[in-house]
Amino acid sequence: MTRPLVSRHDVPPPQVLREYALIADGERGALIGPRGDIAWLCAPRWDSGALFSSLIGGSGHYTVSPRGRFVWGGHYEGGTLIWRNRWITESGIVESREALAFPGDPRRAVLLRRITAVKGAAHLTVSLEPHAEYGYACPRDVRRDEDHAWCGRSGTLRWRWSGATAASPRHRAGRLTGLTMELGLEPGDCHDLVLELSEGPLSGRADAPHAWSATEDAWRREVPALRNNLAPGDSRHAYCVLRGLTGSTGGMVGAATTSLPERARAGRNYDYRYVWLRDQCYAGQAVAAAGPHPLLDDAVRFVAARLHQDGPRTSPAYTATGGRIPDQSGLDLPGYPGGYDRVGNWVNRQFQLDVFGEALLLFAAAHRYGRLDADGWRAAEIAADTIATRRHEPDAGIWELDDRIWTHSRLICAAGLRSLAQAASAGHSRDWTALADSFLAEAAATSTHPSGRWQRSPDDPGLDAALLLPPLRGALPAHDPRTLRTLRAYTRELTDDHYAYRFRHDERPLHEAEGAFLLCGYVMALAEHQQGDQEEALRWFERNRAACGPPGLYAEEYDVGQRQLRGNLPQAFVHALMLETATRLSDAPLPPPNSRGG
Repeated sequence: MTRPLVSRHDVPPPQVLREYALIADGERGALIGPRGDIAWLCAPRWDSGALFSSLIGGSGHYTVSPRGRFVWGGHYEGGTLIWRNRWITESGIVESREALAFPGDPRRAVLLRRITAVKGAAHLTVSLEPHAEYGYACPRDVRRDEDHAWCGRSGTLRWRWSGATAASPRHRAGRLTGLTMELGLEPGDCHDLVLELSEGPLSGRADAPHAWSATEDAWRREVPALRNNLAPGDSRHAYCVLRGLTGSTGGMVGAATTSLPERARAGRNYDYRYVWLRDQCYAGQAVAAAGPHPLLDDAVRFVAARLHQDGPRTSPAYTATGGRIPDQSGLDLPGYPGGYDRVGNWVNRQFQLDVFGEALLLFAAAHRYGRLDADGWRAAEIAADTIATRRHEPDAGIWELDDRIWTHSRLICAAGLRSLAQAASAGHSRDWTALADSFLAEAAATSTHPSGRWQRSPDDPGLDAALLLPPLRGALPAHDPRTLRTLRAYTRELTDDHYAYRFRHDERPLHEAEGAFLLCGYVMALAEHQQGDQEEALRWFERNRAACGPPGLYAEEYDVGQRQLRGNLPQAFVHALMLETATRLSDAPLPPPNSRGG
C-alpha cells in the first residue's frame, strides 16, 4: 500500500484528549476536536478501517472551522449525543451542531452538521478529506450528481456530500485529496451539511431537517430521566455514552478508538473498538441499579448469545457483530503523540474466568426485574458449568496479565454463583451455592495475606483494586474482616488524594507507573458507601467525576499531575461505574460496622 499522504499544514493537529467530543449512533462513532475537525471515524462499523484518522497520524479528516482567531467551547444537548461546537470569533459567535443520525443503520452512516451564525456574520473554511483504511485509500471517482451533491469512493466506502455545492477539488502532490470551500453566513443564517457513507449503493438521499428531527426524537425515546439519582445530569450523559456505544446486536464496544496511549511515553497502546463481555456486564449491572432500562436487555442479549455460540470457550471479547477479534498488528502511521498505531487485540487468545462470574451477576440483575427468559437461563447454566469445569485453570484476570490463579477471578465467580442461586431451581441453587462456598474456602486457604486481607494470587502477596469488587457483588459480607482489612490496606497503599491506582507495578511512586484508574475511584466510592461512610464515599465520587474535559467524557486513566485523560476515549466501563455509583450513593448507606478492621 502507498503510505498516506499527510501535510502538517493541511490537517488539524491532534489536541489533548479532554477536548474531544463524541458523536455516535450505536454502529460507529466520531471524535470531534475544538477546531471543528472530525479526527476519527471508522465506517461502516466500529472496527472498520478509519475514514478519518488524523487523530493517529492518518490523512483523513472532515473540518468545519472559523477563519481567523477564535475561542472554543461547546456542550451536549441534554439527554443526547448531539454536540454543539461553539466559537467566539472576532466578529461574533458561530455554532456547529454535530450528530450521527440516530439510531444508526448498520449499513449506512449519516453524519449531520448544521452551522449557524448565532451572532454577527460567520466565515468558515470547510474541508472534507475522506481517506479510508486509516488514510491509505485516497478519494476516487469524485463527481457531482444530478442534484449537485458531491459523490465518490474511498476504499470500499461510497460517500455522498450534500450542502457543499460551492466546494472544489483539492490536490496535493498531484493527487486528489478531497474537497474544500469557504462558507459565509449572514447573522442568523444556518447551513446544513450531510455526509452519507455506505459500502453499498447510496439510494434515497438523506434529508437534513427530517434526519435532525428523527435523531432528536430517538434520543428522547432512548434515554431515561434518571431523576432519583445523586447526579441526574451526568448520569443521563453516561447513559447516552453507553447507548451511543451499543449497536443493534446489543454489543457495546469498550471505546470508540484505538491506539490512544494510556500513559504518555509508556508505550501501552491498545485497540478497544470491540465488545469486552466484562465491560458489557458492568454496564448492564449499572443500568439495572437505576431501573429496567433497555441497555440492560441489550447486555443480556449479547452476552447470552456469545455463551450459546462458544460455550466453555467463550472469549473475553468479540467484534460488535459477535465475530472473532483479529490479531494485533501495526499500521505504519505516526500515531497519537506519545503513542503508536495498533489494530486488533491479543485478548482474542486469552481465557478470563471472571467473565463467567460477571455474566451470572448480569443475569441475576435481569432476573430481579423479570427480564431473564429461558434463553437467558440456559446461558446462565453454560456460564456456571464453565466455572465448574475450568475453575482450576490459570487465567489472564481482569487486567489481562500473565495467567495465574487470580483471587479476584475466583471470588467474582463466587459472587455470581451466589447471586443467581437465590433465583435458581432447587438443584441449581444447591450446586451453585456449594460451588461458591468452595471458591471462597479455597481463596481463604491460598490467598489470605498474613495481615488478614486478600492478596492478588497465591503466589503474589500484593494488593489489587479488583479485590474491592467481590464484597460489592456479594461474594462475602461487607463486614467480613477480610473485606475491611483489604479496603483499609488498599486505601493506605494504592490511593493518593482520592485518586486510585490498580496495583503497584514496581517501586516507583504510583503516579509514575501509570495514571489513576477512574474505574477504581468509583469502586472506592461504592466500597466506602457499603461500609456506611457516606461522606468519604461522596469525596471519592466527586473527585473522580471531575476527571473529565468540557464534553464530560472519561478515558481509562487520568494523569493527576497534568490533569489530562490517558487512553482510548470514551472508556465505556468508566461511564458505567459512574452511573452505578451516582445511583447507589443516592440510597442510604449501610450502618457502619462495629469494627473498621486493621
